[in-house]
Amino acid sequence: MKLNKKYFKNREDAVLKLIDVLPSDTMKFEDWIVIATSAGSVPIAFELSKILKASFDYMFSHKIEAPNNPECEVAIVTESEEVVIHEELVKAFDISLDFIFAKAKNVYENEVLKYIQKYRKGERLSDLHNKNVLLVDEGLNTSLTMMACIKTAINLKAKSVSVAVPILPTVSAPIIESIADDLYYVKKLDHFVSIDFYYEELEDITFEKIEKIIKG
Repeated sequence: MKLNKKYFKNREDAVLKLIDVLPSDTMKFEDWIVIATSAGSVPIAFELSKILKASFDYMFSHKIEAPNNPECEVAIVTESEEVVIHEELVKAFDISLDFIFAKAKNVYENEVLKYIQKYRKGERLSDLHNKNVLLVDEGLNTSLTMMACIKTAINLKAKSVSVAVPILPTVSAPIIESIADDLYYVKKLDHFVSIDFYYEELEDITFEKIEKIIKG
């Protein structure tokens, strides 16, 4: 078994392969909004929105780190102030919920709102009432961010919430499928390393790059 296989040349290649697994012929005639769930997923989500003749947006979120361990993500807060907690890690590190929610409030006020101001001039994510939502990322690691985004879309009254990712760990699939209406993916791996490991090229996406992509 090869563990060093690259499944995608770049994000453009990931888009082409995702289109093959999406019911695009049907989606083009329905009311869909494609939402990027990370900076890295913006090029993929934006191209998919054009192909599907759908609207596009970006859902902001930020990780909450364990005390004294910035590499350990224990929760996610989204722009609608939804918080999703990695319960196993929180219990393992004996982190109090008071810490999680206080940190979430701080991160929301100092990071998430800053992104919203810069990207949308302070406007919140639009009402998703009666819309079919396709949440997109370039891949999943822990699935925590995607879970938080699904929860946010549901609470914003979306008609349906589906997820499309080029690659994800096998263990993540049933988690996403249990809370989303549909999950579309190109590759599902038992032995998952990291998202960038499976791309030949995965350039960093800055806010300036995002603006350039969207403005054409």
